[in-house]
Amino acid sequence: MAHESPARTLSTELRAATMRLARRLRREKADDELSDGQAGVLAVVLRDGPMTPVALSALEHVTPPSMNRTLNALENAGYVVRVRSDDDRRLVLVTLTDAGRQVVLETRRRRDAWLDRRLASLSAEELDLLDRAAVVIRRMVDE
Repeated sequence: MAHESPARTLSTELRAATMRLARRLRREKADDELSDGQAGVLAVVLRDGPMTPVALSALEHVTPPSMNRTLNALENAGYVVRVRSDDDRRLVLVTLTDAGRQVVLETRRRRDAWLDRRLASLSAEELDLLDRAAVVIRRMVDE
């Protein structure tokens, strides 16, 4: 039986750990009725500003009809509005309402608080290791 290479073992462990961490963080939401996809759309619009539904569907890797369903739910919840572009009246832009902005900011606060509580239980050496690993991970995904 062949042994796995150290890089292969690390790949498996890192993938599993990051997926579990991401799933756990996603549970920390300001509105439990929001799906992960809906929360993601709100975060993108807060980060990137108003954009067309087509641009949102491309960024989120979903079909335009699927994005339309997501936007309908967010609009019904009072988190987004669709407005005509001032530059090109043919275009509709999705923008956050104050409630939408607040739900994103509160979700971020809750996620940071959850992670802060977990980090508080670690040793200085573990925190230093995670600090260095975060730099490497960010570089890996940004390349």
